[in-house]
Amino acid sequence: MYYDEKKTQAFKDIITCNPRIMSGTPVFKDTRVPIKNLIDYLEAGDSLEEFLEDFPSVSHKQAIQALELAKDILLTQAHAYSD
Repeated sequence: MYYDEKKTQAFKDIITCNPRIMSGTPVFKDTRVPIKNLIDYLEAGDSLEEFLEDFPSVSHKQAIQALELAKDILLTQAHAYSD
């Protein structure tokens, strides 16, 4: 499987964007919790544990996978734009 195919599959395993769920807002798969909420918590200085306590429908594994995917995309883009 190619790298982009792996990334696409990772998105599908972690994130859902469906117009019938939260008007298409990207959410953690099988939940109604926007991915943005995790980022907002971390930006505010809250811990991952606090986020998970407030959103129990999101598993620890899902949150870590989302963060790993974000890291991977950021690093990939950094390499693409560095010169």
